[in-house]
Amino acid sequence: MRYAYAATTALLLTGSALALVNGSPVTAQTALPVSAQANLAPAGAPASFADLVVQLQPAVVNISTKQKVQVATSLNPFTGERRPVTQEQASGGSGFLISSDGYIVTNNHVVAGGPTGDAVDRVTVTLFDGKEYTAEIVGRDPQSDIALLKIKATDLPFVAMADSTKSRVGDWVIAIGNPLGLSSSVTAGIISALQRNIGAGGAYDRFIQTDTAINPGNSGGPLFNLKGEVIGINNRLISPIGANIGVGFAIPAEEAKPVIESLKKGVRPERGYLGVGIRPVNEKLADSLGIEKNRGEEVTGVVPGQAGDKGGLKEFDIVLKIDGQDVSPERTLSYIIANTKPGSRATLEILREGKPQKLNVIVGTRPTEEQIAKSNFNPDEQKEFDGETNEASAKYLRDALGISVIPLDEAIARRLGIPADTRGLVIDIAGSGTVAQAGIQRADIIVSVNYKSVTTPEELVTAIKSARAAGRSNILLGVRRRGGPTQFAAVGID
Repeated sequence: MRYAYAATTALLLTGSALALVNGSPVTAQTALPVSAQANLAPAGAPASFADLVVQLQPAVVNISTKQKVQVATSLNPFTGERRPVTQEQASGGSGFLISSDGYIVTNNHVVAGGPTGDAVDRVTVTLFDGKEYTAEIVGRDPQSDIALLKIKATDLPFVAMADSTKSRVGDWVIAIGNPLGLSSSVTAGIISALQRNIGAGGAYDRFIQTDTAINPGNSGGPLFNLKGEVIGINNRLISPIGANIGVGFAIPAEEAKPVIESLKKGVRPERGYLGVGIRPVNEKLADSLGIEKNRGEEVTGVVPGQAGDKGGLKEFDIVLKIDGQDVSPERTLSYIIANTKPGSRATLEILREGKPQKLNVIVGTRPTEEQIAKSNFNPDEQKEFDGETNEASAKYLRDALGISVIPLDEAIARRLGIPADTRGLVIDIAGSGTVAQAGIQRADIIVSVNYKSVTTPEELVTAIKSARAAGRSNILLGVRRRGGPTQFAAVGID
């Protein structure tokens, strides 16, 4: 189960259940008229979910995993040498059968081992009747947090996936899973929100929010509507205590289905990509530009050579629409582009220096998570960067910002895995000063101060002195991390 710590039908009734018989779903019967639904409690609430649950439980599975991990080193009392200690870690989650021949859907994080995100060594699936199978991991997609498993069995009960957008806030839903190892546990609640953006970013930051009890171990399990259809895959919760407080989230089934189909075919899901940094347009900026608040996003940086750069996007552009769709907190730029087919042409309506423009961009393909990880420099690496800084400037920057910087050259750029022509100041040491407090790390690159480019320590010193002379207590640093887009951070210079 993922945590986000906050600072934090079917006749239940007697007749329209989605039955599971001989591995095939039976078409739901027409619901009885309200006057005939004797099993309804006051205000339309179901008197019991039992008839539905007994048909759905056989399609929900328990998933347990084993992974060998090196946890520490032990001291040999005879030789005085240290040696690796390997332990086997066990974890678990839930899943559900989507075919009679043993395909199972779950969350990627259920079958991903440890901080590296590699697949676990062994996956065991336990069916409702207690039978155990060793499962094959058919495919995993870390970005959507979806994985597809396969067991060697036939004539299995399975459930169908439906479109959650046809549901409404307030509809009843049922979760079945293995919270805290308690297999086949059933909880019920309502849909609290649809298409909820929780700030996770990217293509899949649109969740079904529910007050149905979801706890560790529910991950990967199904969220059913009252027709017995899977409308979501239980995924995470928000809680200050690490347990359910009625704020749980499920991946919408209609967004998961294309990923599952790709994994089944052995094809990596492709997503659109521009290679730009963005942030929402705040109220003051919207007012100054004469646009509605909560509309559009500002480009904070453009990665050289990527689709956005090739299409003409520039820092400080305001993207208002993509192919006629408004960019908003509910439909962000990253969400729309990630769900746009790579290679297709997208028309962006932007504001540049207050003037409307249109750009035609050929959408790129998002790199794999592995490619992104490989391009990341390890900021904890102890080897220093080669370069020289005037001692007076060095002392001034240590005192003012608590950092040591050197000019970025081709050799350092290659080491960081960024274009050789990138210019700026690479942070060699980020102590405990205001820069570090702003989240800026060693090996980050300072490219501007108050929107003016800096390439030498002396230029950075001059910018700080100018700001102090003007009575300012903060400067705005433009910072790029390992070739990513420029992000901005205000840091104190008192």
